[in-house]
Amino acid sequence: MATYQLNASRLMSLFLSGAATLEANKNWINDLNVFPVPDGDTGTNMTMTVSSAVRELGKLSDPDMPAVAKAISFGSLRGARGNSGVILSQLFRGFCKVVQEQSFLDVNSLSEAVTKAVETAYKAVMKPKEGTILTVARGMAEYWTEHAPEETDIEALFSTTIAHGEEVLAQTPELLPVLKEAGVVDSGGQGLIVFLKGAYACLMGQEIAAAAPAGVASDGSVTHDEVIVNNENLGEITFGYCTEFLINLVKPMTEEEELGFKSYLESLGDSIVMVADEEICKVHVHTNDPGLAIQKALTFGGLTNMKIDNMRYEHEEKLIRDASRIAAAAKAEIRKTPAPETDKANWKEVGFVVTAAGKGLKEIFLSLNTEMVVVEGGQTMNPSTEDLLEAIGRVPAHTVFVFPNNKNIILAAQQARELTQDKRVIVIPTTTIPEGITCLVSYDQTASPEENEQQMNEMRGSVKSAEVTYSVRATTISGKKIRKGDVMGLGGPDGLYAVGRKLHDVTMETVEAMMSDDASVISIYSGADVSDADASRLADDLTRKYTGCDVELYRGDQPVYYYILSVE
Repeated sequence: MATYQLNASRLMSLFLSGAATLEANKNWINDLNVFPVPDGDTGTNMTMTVSSAVRELGKLSDPDMPAVAKAISFGSLRGARGNSGVILSQLFRGFCKVVQEQSFLDVNSLSEAVTKAVETAYKAVMKPKEGTILTVARGMAEYWTEHAPEETDIEALFSTTIAHGEEVLAQTPELLPVLKEAGVVDSGGQGLIVFLKGAYACLMGQEIAAAAPAGVASDGSVTHDEVIVNNENLGEITFGYCTEFLINLVKPMTEEEELGFKSYLESLGDSIVMVADEEICKVHVHTNDPGLAIQKALTFGGLTNMKIDNMRYEHEEKLIRDASRIAAAAKAEIRKTPAPETDKANWKEVGFVVTAAGKGLKEIFLSLNTEMVVVEGGQTMNPSTEDLLEAIGRVPAHTVFVFPNNKNIILAAQQARELTQDKRVIVIPTTTIPEGITCLVSYDQTASPEENEQQMNEMRGSVKSAEVTYSVRATTISGKKIRKGDVMGLGGPDGLYAVGRKLHDVTMETVEAMMSDDASVISIYSGADVSDADASRLADDLTRKYTGCDVELYRGDQPVYYYILSVE
């Protein structure tokens, strides 16, 4: 059956189904990350981004197209996490700019919307990189626009566009050699395909009962089979009313009547349960028209124990509750901090927002400046745009410097800057904890914000950083074979300094790869899984080996990473 138009309610259902499908497959998408670290987060970031939009959609009582568009755009922008989540939110933002002006959507208006989506997302990224979610989105938008004049059926064009998107996705390893070496496609692009497949399943009224695919093959390479979801997670339910009742039979049903009634119920829906004895017949059916089932049942006798539940409504409520729970957990750390005075007369000239995970790292940052809010986050949990907005709002200062301290948080920080209205926000694009610390130490109270920005960006480039963690799967990076469980020293131009089986040896090798003739300070931040004795032994060995350097040891307590290292 063809579909030529989408109204607001239908668009909302498609979005909810896409969100649910993404949720069902997020762990598989996480496994597609190039680096086999135990913090793969693309699927999680994209899921939490759309969950924020789901929460906004849940507030609509009588949705029209402008309201649905606003909820999707506003929710995803503020809930965006990580680079993949921010880019996805920008795709939604551009899409909704066109959608909000429409009363319904056809292939032509959708063509305009997807074109605007890609244009907006590319503009949001300072240096767009091909072989990513942007490439996949652009490929599908161009395909849709090219074929829209000859195809008016949304269902048909949606199907072939997704198929083309999968072809583009399969080519991403040819555009990014690091993907090819790791044996994966781009995880953000895969996440976009998964979302659209969920929306398409809703459009077609499909029931898909299988589980999400396995993500990692025995050799460490990542498979990308057909993406499927559990029906419990599907946003659009084919038969929406769970209908139950008892028939007090006037006379026992004959075998022919039982078979005929059951066949009739099967024509109305699914999940049929029908049990009859001489006096009572119990009926359960999922259908879109409970009235027809009831009318037929009344020909056999009177009805009791009638119960009809709207499963679509209940499922959407569950999605919204889950999204709210996820978002609330992510914001809990910030909300523990009391709000500052709102009187601008008491504001300082400059304040700071930094992201860090681990009690020790947070204490180090707080010791560097009093006008500071530390946002809980990092590799294992990228804070959302809204989390950073809230943190900026809590700093009683006219100018707020933001240090993401992670390359996957920079876009969210920049998005928060654009959404802040009452303060000047300067994002210093720090990619590691040591960069953030160095920049804060270099802050000069006597200099202007512009002078400090320039100085911090120069200092940022003077720091060599590395992170030591373990591998969750086998792969190859920079020509080095990595086995599951290996210790890795991550960093440097190739992304990998060292790999091996022993933590101490790999850490020593990592520092050696970072050293230069002018190095004078080696800093060590020990993680939550490292004992003080092991950290001290490392510091002692580095002191003996590099006699011309000061070796500084700090307790960072960060998760996932045994050590964070820097050489200056």
